[in-house]
Amino acid sequence: MSDRVLILGGSGQVGHSVARDLLAYTSAQISLTGRTRTPELAGKNQRVQTQILDLDDRDTLEKAIAAHQLVIHCAGPFRYRDTRVLKTCIQQGVNYLDISDDPNYVRNCWQLHDEAKRAGMTAILSSGVFPGISNSMAKMGIEQFDAPETVHLRYAVAGSGGAGVTVMRTTFLELQHRFSAYINGQWQPVKPYSERETFDFPKYGKVGVYWFPTIEAYTLPQIFPVQTVTSKFGSVPDLYNFMTWMVAKLPKKWLQDSQTIEFLSKGSHQMTQISDRWTGIGIAMAAEISGKHQSQPSKAMVTYSGDNTVTAVGQGTGAVAEYLLSGNLFPAGVFPVEAALPTDHFQQAMQRRGVNISCKPIQPSPIARKTSFSC
Repeated sequence: MSDRVLILGGSGQVGHSVARDLLAYTSAQISLTGRTRTPELAGKNQRVQTQILDLDDRDTLEKAIAAHQLVIHCAGPFRYRDTRVLKTCIQQGVNYLDISDDPNYVRNCWQLHDEAKRAGMTAILSSGVFPGISNSMAKMGIEQFDAPETVHLRYAVAGSGGAGVTVMRTTFLELQHRFSAYINGQWQPVKPYSERETFDFPKYGKVGVYWFPTIEAYTLPQIFPVQTVTSKFGSVPDLYNFMTWMVAKLPKKWLQDSQTIEFLSKGSHQMTQISDRWTGIGIAMAAEISGKHQSQPSKAMVTYSGDNTVTAVGQGTGAVAEYLLSGNLFPAGVFPVEAALPTDHFQQAMQRRGVNISCKPIQPSPIARKTSFSC
């Protein structure tokens, strides 16, 4: 019998993207759920079923989870989610995967590690593209060093990235609060969308990027012996950067008003529907790692670019799900994706999907020319 996969939040574009990847790379039967409407992918493939499911309906949620071998939680924003889905998966012994992007949510899930380990189930947090592919990119670079020291993560997304209003909401919600960044061995407060810098990305060239909270900047310092992890995000075209920068300067009480967030989210989404026509909806990412390699100070750059950001989320999540379903990811407990997914598995999954991840020394550097990176 084929494995059965339950995708919560399957009516959204991200849930659809994950489902399409699973249809392409696994033989799983897929159940898509939506809170108020039937996912559009239903009826187009015999391996796809649908169900209207509200996460607050605990009885229906428990029955749905019990009927599947893997649950993929795509129903954000995760800032507003508790751990009920993961706890139910632990109780039922059902493996769990999500695309969580909120530090408090990840922290609360991570605390369930011992409980999941006793239950013999595997839960992997923060798959997707960033977080997700970006975590594994950073890991790929870190593993080239005898003594890694710093990780600088940078992201550029064109237009809407192909995402819906939910992702816009998440972006504006993140502007409400200062967040902690791990700098020189200490957690320090940082203001979101501040300290602009310009970075030369593959595909898009020079893009302005700003401080932005990401899960990988929270989890990487707790898994690897690095002293600094930074994360900066920017949009294409640059106009959206300046608009987001101005929104970040609004009075805090405005940003905490749900109607203001909804107005900004829907307005931004409508604007990107127009600009997407010439900017595209792709993504570029870079992880710059420095440290000691073969006893010498060295730097490496790991880069990625894709034509569709939502497709990339599906690829990152689908790759992890593929390994979970095949039994090739079997540690019991709760793990961030970079702690559970070996680099060789990651590289093989990306190659199967036609995704190119580049890893090489930074030039020109007399020391870098002498180093030999294996990724």
